[in-house]
Amino acid sequence: MDPKIKAKYEARARIIKAMSHPTRLFMVDVLSKGERCVCELTEMVGDDISTISKHLSVLKTAGIVADEKRGTQVFYTLRGPCVLNFFSCVESVLKTKAKEQAALAK
Repeated sequence: MDPKIKAKYEARARIIKAMSHPTRLFMVDVLSKGERCVCELTEMVGDDISTISKHLSVLKTAGIVADEKRGTQVFYTLRGPCVLNFFSCVESVLKTKAKEQAALAK
C-alpha cells in the first residue's frame, strides 16, 4: 500500500476508533443537538467527571468535538455534524443485519 494511502486510512481509523465506545457515541449524539457543559454530560451519562473528561479528550483529540472554557465550566460542541451520517450508515447496517437474521429464522 502506498504510504499516502496508508496514512489516509490510518487517519480514518483514528476517528472511527475514537467513536468506538457506547458512551462516546451517546455524547456525540447529545452534542449533535447543541453544546453541553461537562457537568451536563456527566449527569446524563451517569459516570464520574474524570471518566467523562477522558472520553471527551479522546473525541477532542480525534477532531470530533471542540471545547470552550467559560469561567469554571467547559462547554463542548460537535465540530463536524457530518459525523451523524456515520450514525445513519450504522443504523442501515443494523437494519439489514436484523432482516437477514429474521429471514434465517424462518
